[in-house]
Amino acid sequence: MNVTAIKESFVAGNITAIVETVLATNVSVIAESFVNISTTAIARLRDGTANAQKLNLTELAAHVYSQANLTYVKLSNRTYVEEELAKGAERLQSMESGLIFAYVAIGIMALLPIYFGAHAAIKLNKKKKGSKDEKDDSDEAEFFSLNDAKWFPIIGSMTLFSLYLAFTYLDKELINTLLTVYFCVLGVGSSTKLFLIVARAVTGWELKGDYHLLLTKKDQEVISQRFGMHHFALLGLSTALTIYYALTKHWIASNILGEAFSVTAVQLLNLDSFTTGIVLLAALFVYDIFWVFGTDVMVTVAKNFDAPIKVVFPKDFMGLFAQGLWKIPEKGTPFTMLGLGDIVIPGIFVALCLQFDYHNYLKTSAGKKNPATYSFPKPYFTTCFIFYTLGLVTTIVVMHAFQAAQPALLYLSPACIMSALLTALVRGEWNRLFSYVPEEVEERREKEMAAAAAKEGTEKKHKKKKEGSAEPEGLQEVPAAKEDAAPGTPSKRKGKKL
Repeated sequence: MNVTAIKESFVAGNITAIVETVLATNVSVIAESFVNISTTAIARLRDGTANAQKLNLTELAAHVYSQANLTYVKLSNRTYVEEELAKGAERLQSMESGLIFAYVAIGIMALLPIYFGAHAAIKLNKKKKGSKDEKDDSDEAEFFSLNDAKWFPIIGSMTLFSLYLAFTYLDKELINTLLTVYFCVLGVGSSTKLFLIVARAVTGWELKGDYHLLLTKKDQEVISQRFGMHHFALLGLSTALTIYYALTKHWIASNILGEAFSVTAVQLLNLDSFTTGIVLLAALFVYDIFWVFGTDVMVTVAKNFDAPIKVVFPKDFMGLFAQGLWKIPEKGTPFTMLGLGDIVIPGIFVALCLQFDYHNYLKTSAGKKNPATYSFPKPYFTTCFIFYTLGLVTTIVVMHAFQAAQPALLYLSPACIMSALLTALVRGEWNRLFSYVPEEVEERREKEMAAAAAKEGTEKKHKKKKEGSAEPEGLQEVPAAKEDAAPGTPSKRKGKKL
């Protein structure tokens, strides 16, 4: 084989010359694959001149030629071909059975954070209203308003397209390094909270600690958090986990951080009404369809975004298990995945359904006697949770049937919306559903109204006081005449001079 000719062909990009050289070596069996490899290599060389200068083209051509000859010899051996085909069939069968296992695992990893995050979001009434310990001192929740729901897809689209441009025109490794640092910092706090929830569920203890951190601004409480030595132990475990992920990018560590992000988000992000939740899901329904089917933006970002923003599971789990779960998988190992947005966004709607169930329970005689319990009727939560599961199954079935990425919210958003509406229709609680506002939102609104009224009253009081103390312009007091004026001197009258 003429190595020089191959080298010149690579540099010049002459595919025809490469094909002719390969065919002349009597290894036509692999000629087609060699052309594909050559085309890809030349395209990469053209895109990166710096890499082309460092590449030894002679060694590359010799290596490809030796591999071609080796492949040809192997393919000439009938026994070898039969053995390889048998191994391939076995691997394919293993992957097919492993694929079902992977889909089930993805489903479980989607359902667990929604279930536990929704229950963690409930603020149990532990004592009578007005008492100091009426509610637990967990983190203060943030609420989505109707205005937030309208803007969320727009801001999300801007962020997504910005990432697309960054991955297209900037250094991908640098971007992923910065994202890794950012998500690792967030991961320490989120995984600590996840471990704390798991520890409380396993032990049944509150695990609040003897220390109390209180931060106030004037008369307003900004941070109120109890902690103890167990918090520091869990913090150390979380720090070790995030460092391990940053160094290895192992899929198990990535999944733990992803689950932690999901549980924390479902717990702390809340909807202020069902109207807001329906608008948010409907808007993201359109958002997901456009960015997945209309453009390649979302798929491109998902492939290049190397951060724990998704849960993944290997398609050939048993093969990976045989090699060792904590061993770093080889490059190109197939995984199935689900984005955290497809867990968190429907998850906060499921959590709203559970809060509505708890609100209805507190109005019953049983709820008034025993408010501090998670054992109460949950018709809206149960229905929405089941509908979410069915929507997720539909997503996986369609994805597997068409062998193409699917916008999960295309199926999950209608499922969650319909579950709440159908339940309210069947139970005759349509008006109650749409008039429901979480207690914390009502309290905040009352405080805001009281503060606004107090401010307005103070301003009016100051204004009246200022108006009362001011004298009319142009009027001056004329001093009265002295009583001891000299006899015969006419006295001056008291009066006002204009």
